[in-house]
This record gives sequence, C-alpha cells and structure tokens, in this order.
Amino acid sequence: MSRRAALLLFCLVLASIVIQVSLLPVFVMPPFKPDLLLVIMVFIALRSSFETGAPLAWLLGLLDDVYGGLYLGLNAASFLISFFIIKSVSDRLYADSGILFVLTVSGVTLAGFTLNLLLIVMFTSSPGIAYSMLSDIFPRLLVNAFVASIVSSFPGFDCKLEAS
Repeated sequence: MSRRAALLLFCLVLASIVIQVSLLPVFVMPPFKPDLLLVIMVFIALRSSFETGAPLAWLLGLLDDVYGGLYLGLNAASFLISFFIIKSVSDRLYADSGILFVLTVSGVTLAGFTLNLLLIVMFTSSPGIAYSMLSDIFPRLLVNAFVASIVSSFPGFDCKLEAS
C-alpha cells in the first residue's frame, strides 16, 4: 500500500470513528446507526491484498470493540473471519462493482450479527441480550446497505486501492 493510500485510509478511519462515536449517537437512535468501520473493512477486503488487509480487518474490529462497548475481541473475530471469506471469494468476482459492494456489506452485516450472537449466547449468561440484538438487526442491515450504496456512488470508487 502506498503512503498516500495509507494516509487516506488512516484519515478515513479516524473520521469514521469520530462520526460513529460522537456525532451519530447524538442525532440517531441506536438501531439506525451505521457501522462505518464494517463498510471500510469490506472495501479493504474487496480491494487490498491479503497481507495488508487481514491485519487491518482485525484492527478495525478491535477499534469497533473498543468504541462500541461490547466484549473486546468479539467484532475483531467476526471482522477477521468475514475478511477471510470475502478474500477467498473476491478473486473470482468483479470486485469493482457497486452492487457487489452493497450486497457484501449486507451479507457481512448479517454474518457478523449471527457470529456475534452465537458467541455471546455461548459465552455469557445474559438472558435478554439475544432479544435486544434481534430487534436491531433489520434497521442496522438497511442502514449499512444504504451507507454502502452511498460509498459506491463516490467518484473513484472503481479505482484500485493498491497496485497488484
């Protein structure tokens, strides 16, 4: 990854953390908050190499855990597993497609939710957490797909992230 792309990615992650942690909770109800770090992780999984993308996916998941307030490592594990699955399939697909990006973000939202729910039910004894998570999935899925469709309409979306 070039220095310019790394700096752009750092600024994008920093801006999305600020937006997701400090601005969105004030103006948006919790089930309608988009997961901006998940959208960035899917973009990295579709566009970057395995060597740079896997550590970035894990770090983005850890950042999501730290600022999200859930168990540390839960989103990191789901982001990394999702990255491995996307990366194993993305070489066979046209990864520059906006429709594929929106569908992948929707799929990762559902898969991450399922994996998080499974891990929480297995390792905690909180009786009402499954119901509270189930009530938030449909709005979160729609909002993440909407944000992904906005991102895919940006100019330069179809450019490569790094030279292969």
